[in-house]
Amino acid sequence: MTDSGQDVRHRLVEGAADLIGRRGLRASTVRDLAKHAQTPEGSTYHYFPGGKQQLAAAAVRLNGEQVCQVVGKGLEDGPIAGLRVFVAAVRMLITSTDFRGGCPVLAVAVEGPDGADIPPALSAAAEVFASWESMFARSLEREGINEAQARQLGTLVVGAIEGAVAMCRAKQCIDPLDNVAESVETLLRTVTATAR
Repeated sequence: MTDSGQDVRHRLVEGAADLIGRRGLRASTVRDLAKHAQTPEGSTYHYFPGGKQQLAAAAVRLNGEQVCQVVGKGLEDGPIAGLRVFVAAVRMLITSTDFRGGCPVLAVAVEGPDGADIPPALSAAAEVFASWESMFARSLEREGINEAQARQLGTLVVGAIEGAVAMCRAKQCIDPLDNVAESVETLLRTVTATAR
């Protein structure tokens, strides 16, 4: 039985997200991305005629949507519940890959542009981070936090957790994530209690 075009495309995008999270975008060639996804290299150019940047942008957006779906469910029970779901997902990613896996959104963002133009993958990373920040900000607003402070806290939550991912990978331990999560949760608890 052969894969449908949609299956091949989805495998390419998921595989790219995983490999970029492990290696970064610059260290991953189109051949590497296709091999990691167990698809023919030609399929990459068929589905992504814009090449590696187009595929990476799709991978970043897929990861962004997956996080929004999972964390969004947690946020239905409030910002602290959402934070805990976010932290649990990050913990699973980091520990299940023996500290080799990471967030493809972060991986693309830290590499930055090669020239003056902003590449598609970096634009996608900015969009995804903004959507995550907004998701937390909206949850905080529902708790009575004013819009400006909610936006700042949304940025803090995402920045702190994503920064902890990098630290965990560098230190090869989960302590940075645990420390950051505890501090951010304490802050959110204080802020939401004050707003009531």
